Amino acid sequence: MFAGWPGVETDSAGLAPDADTQVCVEQLEWAEIVFVMERAHKSRLAARFGARLKHKKIVCLDIPDRYTYMQPELIALLERKAGPLLRA
Repeated sequence: MFAGWPGVETDSAGLAPDADTQVCVEQLEWAEIVFVMERAHKSRLAARFGARLKHKKIVCLDIPDRYTYMQPELIALLERKAGPLLRA
């Protein structure tokens, strides 16, 4: 949803075994900021990738992972919480 923003390059991946695209080392190395929705996601990311995250900015948006893909309420929350960090 942020891919159309000027000056912003995005990628998306999940931590769940059934995610369409699972997060990988290459994505983490590429990213300047890694957004996670819940603190549990941040913990799982750290458990899986440990030291590779040492100098990465990981931002927890504190958004419950209960929304469907592109649900309007989710879009509004993402714009409100991640948007200011992407505009900076």
